[in-house]
Amino acid sequence: MKVILTADAGGAALAGSLGLVVVVVDVIDFSTSMEAAIDEGAAAVFGAAPDGAGTPVTVNPYRIGTMAGMKALQAGTGVVVLAEPRAGGDEERRSGVSRAVAGVRSTGAEVVAVIPNLGAETPRLADLGGKVVLGATGSGGAAFDAAVCAGAPAVLTGTVARTMKKSGFASAEDAAGRAAAEARRLGTGIAVAAASGNSLEDVLAADYIYKTILRAVRRPGPRAPR
Repeated sequence: MKVILTADAGGAALAGSLGLVVVVVDVIDFSTSMEAAIDEGAAAVFGAAPDGAGTPVTVNPYRIGTMAGMKALQAGTGVVVLAEPRAGGDEERRSGVSRAVAGVRSTGAEVVAVIPNLGAETPRLADLGGKVVLGATGSGGAAFDAAVCAGAPAVLTGTVARTMKKSGFASAEDAAGRAAAEARRLGTGIAVAAASGNSLEDVLAADYIYKTILRAVRRPGPRAPR
């Protein structure tokens, strides 16, 4: 299985165009928020660029919103949107995610809350269990969006940060396991994308998850009996 390491929305888009499963790593805070949501039993997680994102590659937050909305309808649930700035007011957050929210609402799905993207403690702000969680953020959300728009067969998230329910080591192992399982299901390879090549935490975390995936996919299976 091919496993590669890349960075930025451009790298995520290139990996998506190659038909690879893309794992977006944005430790502070998009991917950590997504990991916390997965821990809480979220029905699905998505990432979208915020309004006016200056990414050098194609993004379409409205389309991601429709994907999240359709998933919510299938699951009989609503969508929780994570937005920035973390310390701003509700109106400021809502104004920056209008395209993604419009996409959700176009499907008839309900946006049950728009909350700050706080990382590990995000579940303290809303009940994420069974919900579809959509993170519209400028780094990780944009990289996720770019990978989808470029044609990635699946886009996942990963972090090395601890959540309220597990250690950072367990977060990395879980991300690697999800990626390996999805790549095997789809018969393709994996690209681990640091959401920002300028963020040392993203680059180091992506490298750690990349190496964890390599160990998982290269681990020898049981020997056949003689």
